[in-house]
Amino acid sequence: MDRYAHIIGWGMAAPSQVLTNEDLSRRVDTSDEWIISRTGIRERRIAAEDETTASLAVEAALSALDPTPLNPHDLDLIIVATSSPEHIFPATACIVQDRIGAVKAGAFDLSAACTGFIYALNLAAQAIRTGSIDNALVIGSETLSRFVNWEDRSTSILFGDGAGAFVLQGSDEPGGIYSCIMRSDGSGEALLTLPAGGSKLPASPLTVEKNLHTIRMNGREVFRFATRVMASSTREAAEKAGWEMTQVDLVIPHQANLRIIEAAARNLRMPMDRFVVNLDRYGNTSTASIPIAVCEALEQGRIQDGSRLVFVGFGAGLTWGALALEWVEPRVRIPPLRRRQRALLRFLASVRSFLRRIIRRIEGLIWGTSAQGKRRD
Repeated sequence: MDRYAHIIGWGMAAPSQVLTNEDLSRRVDTSDEWIISRTGIRERRIAAEDETTASLAVEAALSALDPTPLNPHDLDLIIVATSSPEHIFPATACIVQDRIGAVKAGAFDLSAACTGFIYALNLAAQAIRTGSIDNALVIGSETLSRFVNWEDRSTSILFGDGAGAFVLQGSDEPGGIYSCIMRSDGSGEALLTLPAGGSKLPASPLTVEKNLHTIRMNGREVFRFATRVMASSTREAAEKAGWEMTQVDLVIPHQANLRIIEAAARNLRMPMDRFVVNLDRYGNTSTASIPIAVCEALEQGRIQDGSRLVFVGFGAGLTWGALALEWVEPRVRIPPLRRRQRALLRFLASVRSFLRRIIRRIEGLIWGTSAQGKRRD
C-alpha cells in the first residue's frame, strides 16, 4: 500500500519590530520609491535583542503543533532549515527539540540557503514515505538582519527575520507531497555568500575590520540565475507529479524580489493572481518565506481542500528546487481541554530540561571527585 506525507499543521512567527523603507532611507542612500521599484518590498520584520533563530523557531513550531492531534513527544524528526543558526554547533534543531519537549525526536539543521525549506520538506516526506518515521516537524527560521551590512544599500533593503513551520504525518490517504526536485551549482558560490565565520575564514580582527561577517551579493547575476530557474523548476516539479501547469492552483515562491516572481509568471504564462506574494510586508526571510506565505494564504482562504500547489525557491550555493503537493484539509479537530493539556506539557518540558542540566552537573561533581581519588591512590 502506498504511503503519503501530509501537512497537518502549520504556524509562523514574526518579530513585532517593523523596519520600513523610510526608516532605511535614514541609514543609507535610498528611498521608499527606489526600493519598491526594484524589489517590491515596503517593510520587513527585525528580531529584538531577546529573539533568536531558535526562539522564533520554537514559537512557529508550537503554533504548527497546536491544531494537530500530536504532542511534542509524538514527533520522530525535527529539521530546521536556516542560514542564520543559533551556533555553528549544536544544531538549532536540538535547541528546539529540548524547548518543546520532543523527547523521542532526532534533530538536525539543514543548510541550503533560501531553498532550504524545500529541501527539508522533501527529506522529511521521503522518511515518512519509506515508513521509517511517522511524524516530522520542519521549520524554516532566520535572523538574517544580524548578518546585514547596514551601510550596503544593495543588501540591507532585502532581508527580514521570521520563522515558519509545518507538521508532516504519514497516511494511506492519497495527497500531500507528490514530487520534488533539488538542484545545485557550486560554481556560483561567490554570487551570494557570507565570507567569514567558518573554517576558511575564522573570526579575527581582520575579518571584522573588513566586514566579512555580513552578506555579500552580486545582485545582477543572482537575478539572472533566479529568473531562469524559477519557471523551469516549477514546471519540472508539476510534470513529475503528473500535472499540467493549467492544473496548478497556486504557486508559492520564495519571497526574494517581486520582479523575479513576475518574470517567473510570464515564463510560465500564468497570471499573478495564481502566485502568493507577501514580500512587501516581510522582505526576504530566506528559509522562512515559503511557510510564512502558506500560513497567510490559508488564513486568506486561498488554499482549499484539494488545492494543487507548487513551492519553488532558489538561494546561495547556488541551490534551487520545487515541490508539488495536493493540499488535504486535516480531518481532526482538537478539543479545548487538549489545548490546556499542551500548555502543561510545555511547562513540563522546561522543568525536564532544567532537571537534566542539574543531574549532569551533579554527575560531573561525582565523577570528578572519583577520578581525583583514584589519582591519589
